[in-house]
Amino acid sequence: MTPDPTELQRISDRYATFAVDEAKGASEIYERLALAIAASPELLAFIAGLPADRRQPNLFLAAVRQVNGVPEDPKHLVAAVRKYHSRIRSVMLSRTTQTNEPARCSVLLPLLARLPQPLALLEIGASAGLCLLPDRYGYDYGTRRIEPAAAGAPVFRCKVTGAVPLPARVPRIVWRLGLDLNPLDLRSENEVRWLETLVWPGQEARAHRLRAAIDVARRDPPTIIKGDLLTDLEPLMAAAPKDATLVVYHTAVLAYVIPRERRERFAETMRRSDAVWISNEAPGVFPSYAKTAPRAPSRGRFLMMLGGTPVAWTGPHGQSIDWFAAP
Repeated sequence: MTPDPTELQRISDRYATFAVDEAKGASEIYERLALAIAASPELLAFIAGLPADRRQPNLFLAAVRQVNGVPEDPKHLVAAVRKYHSRIRSVMLSRTTQTNEPARCSVLLPLLARLPQPLALLEIGASAGLCLLPDRYGYDYGTRRIEPAAAGAPVFRCKVTGAVPLPARVPRIVWRLGLDLNPLDLRSENEVRWLETLVWPGQEARAHRLRAAIDVARRDPPTIIKGDLLTDLEPLMAAAPKDATLVVYHTAVLAYVIPRERRERFAETMRRSDAVWISNEAPGVFPSYAKTAPRAPSRGRFLMMLGGTPVAWTGPHGQSIDWFAAP
């Protein structure tokens, strides 16, 4: 079947946007490869042959990397897809972009630390659960540093702009639970390798911090429940201890919840609940909320919201937080 030209253009635009908004300045090789994909009819046709929810740049590039290593240049990428198209397709159909970036805890921490303690955490799209452990890591905000509570735990650096309510200590967490369609088991070396493959080439320090966070989590892993955010969330919320502040949060997850009506149903669930809702997503996830936020300082930022109110722009890997809410 000949691919629909409109669909090919949509995929091309997606990869070009990824190159400019996300990969630029973060991974030189992924920027070059994504731009080449956007201009390659052959590669676009391969991607178009996959289901709509399996065409993400992160997923395609990670699948190629797992099967044949990181391509040296666009020519090698085309050769890899020609030679291993069936294996690459298989990876893309069996895996999802479950990037579990623990450094995102650095942008969540200022909100978590301000809430009435202790906390009960419920993360949506928890992957392997590394972002359920903000109290075990260390943080360096430039003007304030918090040493890690766990031996060998990573210290995440986060550039701060604006009146960020920097915490003096990590929050007290008495209950934590994750919800994910396909939880990753940190006891599985194959699944850990997939997490490592999702870290972009050229980000060795980030990969090192990921491995350190995995080591911390393996000592006392959080519980991750397999389930859907629309059908399984409310019973889990009801199971949280009543003497703790329940926080339901997600970061870089809802963009994969298709169609958009499902996101709105989830948002309505959160508005009806008594839980504190923290969202840290691309602004296009909830465009109606994003309209009320000031302009982002640069492209590719996430919008962090508390209870549906925008409070800050954040780096997609937790590397920065630009606070614009009132102190």
